[in-house]
Amino acid sequence: MPLSNLAVRDIETVVHPYTNLAGLRDSGPLVIEHAKGVFIHDSEGKAYIDGMAGLWCVSLGYGNEELVEAAATQMRKLPFGHLFSGKSHDPAIELAEKLKEIAPVPISKVFFCSSGSEANDTQVKLVWYMNNALERPNKKKIISRLRGYHGVTVAAASLTGLPNNHIDFDLPIANILHTSCPHHYRFAQDGESEEEFATRLASELEEMILREGPDTVAAFIAEPVMGAGGVVVPPRGYFPKIMAVCAKYDIYMIADEVICAFGRLGTMFGSQALDFTPDGISIAKAVSSAYVPIAGVMVPESMYQALLAESSKVGTFAHGFTYSGHPVAAAVALKTLEIYKRDRIIEAVAAKTPQFQARLRALGDHPLVGNARGLGLVGGLELVADKRSKQSFDPALGVAARCARFAEEEGLIARFVINDTVTLSPPLVITPQEIDELFDRLGRALDRTLDWAKREQLLAA
Repeated sequence: MPLSNLAVRDIETVVHPYTNLAGLRDSGPLVIEHAKGVFIHDSEGKAYIDGMAGLWCVSLGYGNEELVEAAATQMRKLPFGHLFSGKSHDPAIELAEKLKEIAPVPISKVFFCSSGSEANDTQVKLVWYMNNALERPNKKKIISRLRGYHGVTVAAASLTGLPNNHIDFDLPIANILHTSCPHHYRFAQDGESEEEFATRLASELEEMILREGPDTVAAFIAEPVMGAGGVVVPPRGYFPKIMAVCAKYDIYMIADEVICAFGRLGTMFGSQALDFTPDGISIAKAVSSAYVPIAGVMVPESMYQALLAESSKVGTFAHGFTYSGHPVAAAVALKTLEIYKRDRIIEAVAAKTPQFQARLRALGDHPLVGNARGLGLVGGLELVADKRSKQSFDPALGVAARCARFAEEEGLIARFVINDTVTLSPPLVITPQEIDELFDRLGRALDRTLDWAKREQLLAA
């Protein structure tokens, strides 16, 4: 089938993130024209359930007129204002106040930026800056986790524990370490309970800290539930055990809440659902329902005091972005937070979670699915060649990618990530009827993938 004019123009002008660029020249892009609620429509008029809320982010669905009006009103009043050199504006001030009010731990200040990558890059710089202020110049190493995802800028991509984010980008940079992934299904030893697995991972973290030297290890960063690493829900007791190790060695704990915050797990912050009490927090995505890019770093008083001291010594706090606290983005974020509270969105997610998770786990019985896992309104299906042995497919076969393409043909946008995991993260406003339709379409896509895998003789004998 020949490519449309729009597709040809795209291929000749756009470099697509996370895409096989060579393959795209043959297949062409899926061009989205408009969207409403949980449905998006392509340039040919076909409708799809957006099972990924864009990229884990369009929490209130598409076409929310209150958010559109908030942006338009602010654009008419003050379309741009920066925070450099002591400048400020009402939307940034009010948003920082609101974020402090709803934070799951005591927060002193908020640093604004435009993406989760920028937020986590900033976390690295702030940790280093803080330890210089505290006269601990050697305490600079930051521990992330294998399969963790923290962004794609140089420092954030180094924190990310996925091979493709490092290969041929000459990453990770120095002072970034990766400890074990808390994926019980894939990495637990035979007969090891979740509690025992969590204890072992905490011991492995402590061994790494001691091996590196506690005086050199500054911080630990983690997503409450891993997103791009395969929707990995940590085992019971994991975070309390990890926090105990970090406290023992004075290690600053960072919650990367870019995906999990603002209702995704049925709580305002994902750390509240996982018994995770961080020092600092990174936010982005659903803070504005992704209508306008905005992100932030939530800074505790202890770090802020160090920033004060060091900026006084240097003469300035020499970090920031043109769009830090952009007034239009801040206004949209404020309206988004207002809607979450007024419409009890987080409570609604908690009410819909049993249905969503039951439908997800029912697909765990499918012959292709080795493990179905999730929390709140996020889920992952890990596809395997052999359910009994947990044997994975050869990654080169692209089995999950094939399933995602079949889902697209069935009118569902899903995503495939590492280890042939199909992920779901629909808008938080999805209705019970739409949840059922989502899983009906995904079930048909899995059946088609199974038929294809059998024809290609990809399943274990």
